[in-house]
Amino acid sequence: MKQRWHYRQVPIKLQLGDKTLLSSRLWLQVREVGLDDETPPVTEPVPPADALQINSQGFLVRSLRVNGKQPVLRRRDNYLCYVSSQHQRYYIDMRQSFADYKSKFSSKTRSTLNRKIKKYAEYCGGDISWKVYKSAGEMSEFFRLARVVSRITYQEKLLDAGLPDSEEFLREMERLAQEGLVRGFILFHQDQPVSYLYCPISNEILIYAYLGYDPDYMNFSVGTILQWLALEHLFEERSFRFFDFTEGQSEHKKLFATHSVQCANVFFLRSNLRNRFLLHSQSAVNHLSRLAGDKLDQLGLKSKVKKMMRFGI
Repeated sequence: MKQRWHYRQVPIKLQLGDKTLLSSRLWLQVREVGLDDETPPVTEPVPPADALQINSQGFLVRSLRVNGKQPVLRRRDNYLCYVSSQHQRYYIDMRQSFADYKSKFSSKTRSTLNRKIKKYAEYCGGDISWKVYKSAGEMSEFFRLARVVSRITYQEKLLDAGLPDSEEFLREMERLAQEGLVRGFILFHQDQPVSYLYCPISNEILIYAYLGYDPDYMNFSVGTILQWLALEHLFEERSFRFFDFTEGQSEHKKLFATHSVQCANVFFLRSNLRNRFLLHSQSAVNHLSRLAGDKLDQLGLKSKVKKMMRFGI
């Protein structure tokens, strides 16, 4: 199912790790390729045939399925073709039972997950408290509790990627709930929210939109626990085809996924001086960031430095 274009501002960020050095915004025509899009993977991305709007600087195709590693920057017709990221798009096939899904994990992994759940249950006094939100009347409570957690996460503090804090977003959540197109989950310690998961639904596909957890509970793996509890509930609903982890790679997504497809985020920008400068600058900084990350990894310091940057320790 082909998605339509959305005209919006898109940030072009220069980042070293999680730190943003510079950000510039371009008006672009943006399209997200969904998991239900049956267009075959491309060997070489080509510019869309659609016309550019007057003030648009170009197109952005997110999660375009590709074959093989793509060049970062090249000319295509009158556009600069810039592949900002190449990644595996992880997802879960929900057209099975939860018992069948659990069998994809090794006995060691299942034991580890059970141990995490047992440890947190003991910390909570014997029972884990969590709640599912899906009706319009429930979303204001979910929004309030999720925002308590989101505002202290590194995603919001460093990446501006927490659950949006706006009345407009809350109204959109309530609209989706009225149509049965959203699921929210909150994990508690006593009455305190410690993790949240927010999943809008499109064409029977659950979208992994926002997950966050209180950093004070990091040692209890509360994000992982909530993900596991939520998946068990969602499998039991038997209403969904896929759980889409969307773009971006992480061990969390890789752990829970059953499948993945190779994707790329591809910009087609007007070939002018400003855009060339932005793209070459981002490409150079990304390369430097990868080199620094690889060096820290070799020295065994990468996870420690990441933790220091995220939590200010």
